[in-house]
Amino acid sequence: MEEIIRACAEYALKNGFKLNPDKKSVERVIKGLLENEKKNGKKYCPCRRLSGNHEEDAKKVCPCAYVLEQIARDGRCFCGLYIK
Repeated sequence: MEEIIRACAEYALKNGFKLNPDKKSVERVIKGLLENEKKNGKKYCPCRRLSGNHEEDAKKVCPCAYVLEQIARDGRCFCGLYIK
């Protein structure tokens, strides 16, 4: 879990935002990512429903294709892992 948190923090730093300071929230999302990886083979965002369409679902691997737009618009991503 710590390795994934570090990777997410690095991604956030490179993109001008940060991880949610609420450690419990971050751990909850990371647990969801790990469960999705175990169940579905990839670290899909736990806040996104999978469609079964591989091409469409590829956009839902964390960090998802929507994260930059959501942070710019809402100040956070949908699942709350990343914040402005």
